Parts: sequence; structure tokens; C-alpha cells
Amino acid sequence: MQIPLSWLREYVDVDLPPHELAHRLTMAGVEVGEVTELGGWENCCVGEVLEVTPHPNADSLQLCRVNPGAGAEMEVVCGAPNVAVGQRKYALPGTHSGKHETLKAARIRGVVSEGMICSELELGLGDAHEGIVVLPDDAPLGMPLDDYLGDTILDLEITPNRLDCFSILGVAHEIGALTGKKVRVPESSYSEGGPPITEEANVSVADPDLCHRYTASLIQGLKIGPSPQWLQDRLTKAGLRPISNVVDVTNYVMLEFNQPLHAFDLDKMRDKTVIVRRAAPGETLETLDGAPRELNTEVLVIADSRDPIGLGGVIGGANSEIGANTTSVLLESATFNSYNNRRTADTFRLHTDASQRFEKGLRPELAPIALRRATQLIQQVAGGTIAQGIYDIYPDADIPKPKVSLTLRRLKQILGMDVTLEQVEDVFHSLEFETERTGDSSLAVAVPYWRSDVNIEEDLIEEVVRIIGYDNVPTTMLSTPIPHQQSAPMTELRWRVKESLATAGLQETISYPLVSLEDLEKVNYSAEEAMPLRVANPMSTESDYLRPTLLASLLNTLSYNEGHNEGPFRFFEQGRAFLPRPNQLPDEREVATGVVSGLRSEPSWLVDNGPLDFYDVKGMLSSALAYLGLTPSWETATAEEGPALHPGRSARIMCSGSQIGILGELHPTVLERFDLTHRPVTVFEIYLDNLLALPARSGRNFRSLTRYPSANRDVALVVGDDVPAGKVQEILNRHRLVDRVELFDVYAGENLEPGTKSLAFHVYFQAADRTLTAEEVSRTLEGLLRTLQRDVGATLRE
Repeated sequence: MQIPLSWLREYVDVDLPPHELAHRLTMAGVEVGEVTELGGWENCCVGEVLEVTPHPNADSLQLCRVNPGAGAEMEVVCGAPNVAVGQRKYALPGTHSGKHETLKAARIRGVVSEGMICSELELGLGDAHEGIVVLPDDAPLGMPLDDYLGDTILDLEITPNRLDCFSILGVAHEIGALTGKKVRVPESSYSEGGPPITEEANVSVADPDLCHRYTASLIQGLKIGPSPQWLQDRLTKAGLRPISNVVDVTNYVMLEFNQPLHAFDLDKMRDKTVIVRRAAPGETLETLDGAPRELNTEVLVIADSRDPIGLGGVIGGANSEIGANTTSVLLESATFNSYNNRRTADTFRLHTDASQRFEKGLRPELAPIALRRATQLIQQVAGGTIAQGIYDIYPDADIPKPKVSLTLRRLKQILGMDVTLEQVEDVFHSLEFETERTGDSSLAVAVPYWRSDVNIEEDLIEEVVRIIGYDNVPTTMLSTPIPHQQSAPMTELRWRVKESLATAGLQETISYPLVSLEDLEKVNYSAEEAMPLRVANPMSTESDYLRPTLLASLLNTLSYNEGHNEGPFRFFEQGRAFLPRPNQLPDEREVATGVVSGLRSEPSWLVDNGPLDFYDVKGMLSSALAYLGLTPSWETATAEEGPALHPGRSARIMCSGSQIGILGELHPTVLERFDLTHRPVTVFEIYLDNLLALPARSGRNFRSLTRYPSANRDVALVVGDDVPAGKVQEILNRHRLVDRVELFDVYAGENLEPGTKSLAFHVYFQAADRTLTAEEVSRTLEGLLRTLQRDVGATLRE
């Protein structure tokens, strides 16, 4: 919201410097984002055009004799079509325009131009450049333009609850309360010389639940044309584009009082009738933006005796638009249902200045006040005769306005400070709230029409502390000890798992916990065994069941991303899976699920790139679990454990004898169902509940580096093909002198007995207190070979 200081000063005396005023407003809760100084027109002054003659060497240019107000008359070359004798506006050589360009005297088509008569664009006041800016006749000759047109703009960043600060008067009331100044509300009196309005137009409200108050006035015999310069200047400085005198007045009063208004051409309205009603099925309306709108029965329209002529509180219709030939205007000022207004604006994706105000909830008392002010200004700028009386349809007029109660006990409870009843009354009087004492320490407060955000006792307390000043609230110690932190092991584990997977190179995704049964069937989930829980009111047919697995959502994410880039794709999601239970609510399990596919890195001729496979993901998970202080082991998984996985290419993830997850390649039929092109796709699931149930872990421990060298041996062992390499590696690692073991070769084929395989390991021996001898290493290795022979039937390969 842009607030010109010159406009603000019309309603309240502002004697604070702009930046200090901005600080005071911000500290009171009305944030000023920026203070902009409008001006910088050095050596630019108000001049008068005395004579206009054709340029001798150019048909499109004219020679203007200008009186600068001080000094000798000057000759200026001007190409503006609207320049005329008597107009006031001028720039001398040396002027800096709105674009900070220096003006110099120059020869134009053989004639020296000693200055410039400026347009809006050249002064930085707007985008118009077709003609010059014409100042009022009473603009003082010779006055610097900085003094005459210069201004300061406060750019407010208003929170949605402070609807009153979307208006100049609303901000004036804030400044008045903060500085103790009296606010001057403009008069709205006018003479009514026309016939009674009821004889010239018919107005009715068919749906008062959507239109709480509807007021209208009538001006006849007016003339549509450009607005006076003062009106155009104020709208431009506030960020709006001038259109015509009648439309500009409606925008002006909206900015002034915060009440949107709309002007209808009465002669274009069938039977000169207005009916505020719900739209009929199948009705359409072409709005002022030129777009045809198909309406439904939940949309409130302003209609004539047959057709809609506007969307209530949003935008008018093209069939009743004010045009150059308009002579009779029916002016509307109403209060619409905020919820319905918001829904209508959202339905048509048509958020206007009016709808943004109505959807926040305006008070009905504001409608006739703004109507009379706008009627007065339209007569002032467009002439015409005002009909006698106004339409004011207000079914709730007799309902007394509720007052809000406030007690000092509650105020102290909220603020933690003592405030006297007299101080509270002073605050409310400065805000122009009416108060009535209902006890020694309580008040009943009547909220003025411009403050629709104050409805409960806590709102009143907020007003008190805002005006007193947040910085005046005393700092005191807490009356009770700070409670001890309650640990939340699952919450902490969730964050650690996220960090570990991200550190391992995976990217987190987030999806809805609702899926379709079709997607669950794609991952071979059998609903016959356990039907997932269906939502009673699903948002769509694609989101109607609580997911028993996160895999379907992740594969949809992978399929979408494959259509937009080549990868690599490394996704994971952490959330809840809802495992169905018969005749009960589902069992909620915390899981982390991931999918990995594509090339190991982006295509490059520098590296021999291959697809990410099972072993890449196994390495990622080993790294992630090591980050959590865990050392996993791997066991062959059955088809029932991973119905979406490829048989024989899946493994249980084990830790301390418990299964904490599953890892495997996706089954080819599942790949086809999701239209996945990159092969293979490796997926994993980590069960956080099982992870949390593991014995307490000390995490990663520091181990000092030894000063003694290591010795290594390469060992090739022949074992049965059903013996996991991890089992052999675990046995080798048991000995205290073995530092680490690395598998570097697996072989099966010629020279080996059927049903066997060869495993080759690097075995590193090291002691922390001495250098190992060859005899110690050989003796240790022989003991390990005997253990392997006993436990897994391993023999040394010849």
C-alpha cells in the first residue's frame, strides 16, 4: 500500500520527519517497508506558456514562448500535441528529470530550445509521454517543481488483519493515536436537486445472506471526461492509473475510506433495475477485463431485470460499463459476504482491489459513508444533478452493535504489566474507540466502523500495548522455573535419518499421504489381504486411500522427473505408512523409503559412466547407517518380504540381529507399469520403529592412530555358493589383530567344484602397541582358517 504524505496531511497533521514517522508506525505494528522521496527535479519550475507558433522547419514541432516566473522569457521547442497558451509546466537548462538525465539547451531543426515542457514520463511521474503535464491555473509561477509536486511515499507492508491500513484515513487514525493529533474526516455534504431516486431506479436484494448491506445513489446529467490534475496526481502517487473522472472518484474513495464502489451506466441497465442475487444456472457475463465468465449458483451477481451486470464485490460487467457517452450513473456501495467473495475471486482467478478488501471483511456502517463522499466528489468533478435520497437496504440495521469487554486482570495476565484504567481509556480515545466503564477495573468498548479486526478481548489488549509501545513493556523474570526438556526419541531419530540420507547423496521429496488403489496395485500391493483405509471425503480419485507404503508415491515422482531430465535420480521420502488392521484404525509406522536410478553422474566424456545399481545403493546405505553409528549386515530376502522387488536381487538390512529394512531392485513388471525408462531402479525401505528399538548405541567413537605399521595378506577361500561373503568377512574381522577386511574378487566356474565359489580378501593385520612379526601374522591367519573351516566349511584355494 503506497501512502503519499501530502495526501495523508489532509487528514492529520504530520510534523515528524518521514523516516521517524515510518519507525513509529513500524514499532506500532504497521510496517513501513520503504520511504521513497518523489522529486529531484533540480532547476525545474512552474512556467506559463504565453504563445504557441509553428516551427519553421518541422511540421510536427511548435515554438513556445514561456514565462519562467523569474527572469527573461524563453523560447522552447515542443512536440506535444496538447500544448496550448496559458498552460503551466516548464524545465530550465540544467534540470535533472525523473530519470536523472541532465537537460541542456540544444538546437532543434535550426532553432535553439532553451528548456523543456515535460511529460509524465520525463518527470518520472508515470508512463504517459504523448502530451505534457498541465498544472492547475493557480500553480505559482516560478515555484520549484520539487516544492509544488514533490512528495514522500510510505510503502506499507500490511498484514492481512489490518484491513483499515489499506486506506489513507486508516493510516491517519494510526498516526493520530501515536502522535496525539486530531484526525479530520472529510465532509460529504451535497445538494440534491434531482427527482427522488425511487422514481428513477429500482434496487432490491434477493439474497441478503450474501449481501449484508446495499446502498446506492444516482447522479444524472454528468459529463464523462479526464479527472482534474489533483485527482490524477493522488491516484498516480498511490500506484493507480487514472481512467476517467467517475471511475477515478470510485478508486479515490476506495483508497480514502477503504470502501470499494462501482459505477453503473443507468441507461444501459434494463428497466433501470438492480437486483442483487445468486446467478442462475447457465448464466454468463463478460466482465470489464473482456473475458466471458460462466457463472454458477454460488456466485453473487448484480443484475438488471434480466441479465447479470457485475460480479458482486469483484468486478463489473462490460454491458454496464461507464463510457464517454454516459450521462446517468448509479453508484453502488455495498457490504458483501467475505467468504463468498473470496470463493468467487478464487473460482475465476480474478483478485481485484475490491475483492481483496471485501474478502477480509468490511463493516456495514462504512458503505453509506463512502457512498455520500463519492457522490459529492462525482458531482464536483463531473457535474450533474444528484437524485433525492439514497437506497439503503440493511436488514440487520436494528440489531445493536456488540461491544467488546476488557478487564484489567486479563490485561495484566497477557502483558505482565500494570496499566491503570485511565491509561487504557486514553489509549482507546486516541484510537477513537468509545468506552464505557462497567466496573472498577473493566470496560465495554465500542469499535469504530473502520476497525473490523477488533472483535475479542485479546484484540483490545493488543491495541493497548501497540499504542503504549512494545518497548515499554517491562522485562521481568519468569514466575516459575523453565520446565525440563522432554526428549522425543522418534522425532530426533527422524531428523538424524534425514541428515544421514542427505549426507549419503540422496535428495528428499515430500508427497501427500493419500494414494489411489490403482497406484498400490502397480507396486503389487494386495488389497485382498488387508484393504487400506479409505478417506470419507477424498479431494480426488487419485488421492483417496491412506498409503500403506511410500513406494508408489516415490515411483510417481521418479516417473515425472524422468520426463524432464536424464538424472541421476536419488530420491528419498520419510513419513508414515498406514498399515491396515481388521476392524481397527491403521497401524502408523515411521519409514524412510528411497529410489535410485540413472547414471552415476551426469554424462561426460571424462568418465566411463554406468548406471546406478544395487551395490551403489548398498554403499549409500552403509554410509548413511555408519553416520548413525550402525554397522549393517545383509541377508537374502524372500519374495513375500518385497513383492515389488526382483526375485533374487533383494536383501534384508540387518543390525544387531534385527531387521531394520529391505533393499532390492524393482521388478520389471513394476517398471513397466510406471513407464520407467532407466534400468535398473533400486529401492530401499528403512523401518524407523525397528531402528529405534535397537540397543543404545554410543555412536562414532574416536580411535587414535597407531604408530606401528600394518601387514597384509591376500586370502582366496573356497566356500559353498550359499555362504554369504559377509559371513566370511565377519569371521575374519573377529580377531583382535585384524584391522580390516576387504573383498576384492568373487569367482565361480572352471577348476572349482560345482556348488562352490571362490572369495578373495585383503586382510590387514595391525597391533596398537608393537610391530607384528611375520610369524605372528602367519599364526593368526592359520587360526582364522581353522575357524572358517569349522564355521562355514571354507578351505584355502590352491
